[in-house]
Amino acid sequence: MSEFLEQDITYIKGIGPLRAEVLKEDLGLATVYDLLINYPFRYIDKSVVTAIKDVATDFPVQLKGVLLSKKLIKASRTNILTATLKDGSGFIELSWFKGIKYIEKYLEIGKEYMVYGKANSYRGKLTIAHPEMESAGSNELKNYFEPVYSGTERLNKLNFDSKARRKVIKIILSRLSDSNLPETLPTYLIKKLRLCSRLQSVLWIHFPPDALKLEEARRRIKFEEVFYFQLKMLFNKSQRSLKYKGHRFEKVGTYLNKFYSEKLPFELTNAQKRVIKEIRADLGSAMQMNRLLQGDVGSGKTMVGLMCMLIAKDNDYQSVLMAPTEILAQQHFNSITESLKGLGVRAAFLSGSVKGKTRKEILHHLKLGTIDILIGTHAVLENPVEFKNLGLAIIDEQHRFGVMQRSRLWNKSKENRPPHILVMTATPIPRTLAMTIYGDLDVSIIDELPPGRKKIHTIHKTERHRAQIIEFLHREIEKGRQIYIVYPLIEESEKLDLADLQQGYERLLNHFPPPKFKISIVHGRMKPHDKDQEMQRFAEGTTHIMVATTVIEVGVNVPNASVMVIENTERFGLSQLHQLRGRVGRGAEQSYCILMSSYKLSKEARTRINTMVESNDGFKIAEVDLKLRGPGDIEGTRQSGIKEFKLFNVVSDQNILHTSRQLALRILEEDPGLQGDGNQVLLSRLMYLNPGKKDWGRIS
Repeated sequence: MSEFLEQDITYIKGIGPLRAEVLKEDLGLATVYDLLINYPFRYIDKSVVTAIKDVATDFPVQLKGVLLSKKLIKASRTNILTATLKDGSGFIELSWFKGIKYIEKYLEIGKEYMVYGKANSYRGKLTIAHPEMESAGSNELKNYFEPVYSGTERLNKLNFDSKARRKVIKIILSRLSDSNLPETLPTYLIKKLRLCSRLQSVLWIHFPPDALKLEEARRRIKFEEVFYFQLKMLFNKSQRSLKYKGHRFEKVGTYLNKFYSEKLPFELTNAQKRVIKEIRADLGSAMQMNRLLQGDVGSGKTMVGLMCMLIAKDNDYQSVLMAPTEILAQQHFNSITESLKGLGVRAAFLSGSVKGKTRKEILHHLKLGTIDILIGTHAVLENPVEFKNLGLAIIDEQHRFGVMQRSRLWNKSKENRPPHILVMTATPIPRTLAMTIYGDLDVSIIDELPPGRKKIHTIHKTERHRAQIIEFLHREIEKGRQIYIVYPLIEESEKLDLADLQQGYERLLNHFPPPKFKISIVHGRMKPHDKDQEMQRFAEGTTHIMVATTVIEVGVNVPNASVMVIENTERFGLSQLHQLRGRVGRGAEQSYCILMSSYKLSKEARTRINTMVESNDGFKIAEVDLKLRGPGDIEGTRQSGIKEFKLFNVVSDQNILHTSRQLALRILEEDPGLQGDGNQVLLSRLMYLNPGKKDWGRIS
């Protein structure tokens, strides 16, 4: 990075200390380079001048005309300045409510102006409020697209609006050259893809001469953003495989074979078989596995994980399974120990609540190697936890764990050989998004539910159906079933006008009075112990109904719970709704998901609800969610990379994504160290994008 680009913006003409401080605080712009890559969010087409007679309301227009008159109207509340503009085709009124003193001085009767703004109809007259105005004779006016930058109220108060920003950007651009903004892509890539230069892309993205040049600049910048993101992850993966050898699990032996032939409770689906085959190939190679296992709730990910842990046992290695909550970890432990009965495989449970003698014994046997499988929360990462021979680490719902926590698993393994890593998630991620954010992991997908699993019947109801729903819930309880009722808020919010959880709970007591009916209540502000206790009561069947917020999204498995009622459905995202629905349908009985909403729904809310009613396929739902909300909001994903993108959009720019990934793969295949001719610029750029990352193999 050149000295000029690293310069503090305080010293740039037109900024100064006050504006610089606000730019830093409000927009995170501290250097000249920061300003350069804070691109315009839209453009005003200054190449088109509309005749006043052709002006349509509610659309921005540019006019050219002579100012006929101006008039200051004094009112009790606020003064209004009006002016009349005339061209050869008609008249239009201009009006201002703020900054009147300054504007009145600027306006000259009989002078020709360029006027830009959105026209409205007021009392039968065409009018533009607060138009942008420039003298028609000004040198500023040429046929080009004028950039509009995002601002803040504080910047506006300092008179640093889009117009002021344009002047500053022009000063910066006038000082740019190939020497202080060097090329970041090899010549062979620029030629192959017919991209404009880096310098040209920056000049054109701020001041495009025409629509074609703007598109060229965008294409170059989008490609570079996603290409380096892919290259970074793939280079990391490549360096990791070169530097760190994995534990080779050479055999599939007694434990897996005995479990498969005698203990497997049901026939594996074809998807499970395919995924196990992919994982076995990884474990049998000398490379360390880093694989993401995606599958809807109930698709059998835990069974796949257990069989992988038995392969580790067959090769005299220990395994660890980490879950985000104690209740989920306990649930895994209970189901796994049940499956392992009579096999001679020892599993142990470790969480923050396991203390004293029990904890000491677990730590002792782990170190000795007499515990084969450890299941627990993030407590398994603590320093006193030592394994004799850790070979496989499985992380359930990986997005709940931070990078630092995950990297600590590396220190649990011996001989500078990290454990094989299997990341499991029940949050379906569209393929394009998975490729973007999990590009350094191999991806396996279980896209099939076990046979005999009944589809959850999803219906949409409004408040007028409340009595009908209450009656239905009574019938389900009489059959011995249990019910979840989920609310989006804990406390009443006037702004959102939602029935809060407490009100809902009190209303339910009228319909399901104690002591005949028992209701649990769970929300995020409860102490973890109290929350777990309430969940446990529900899991044991002590309570009939659980009233909760989304804390149950990743939670306890209750096969007897057959109904999920989601209140104020319009307030939830699609992926969240799908996760919540996955809490039911775990037993043999028919399950239901009832989506309650208000009568009035936005177009987007209606799309979300219709998608839920029509589909049980998590991947289809995730695709719709991605289109509706964009990548930054998709839950359960590593969003750090997504936020790095200034222009690239994972929904609309899929061709660029595929091209960049294929090119990055091919480059690294031919030149893994990026040492060849033309590729050193790539390595240099990667080092700049990852300052301080000396050990590329261990980037997580």
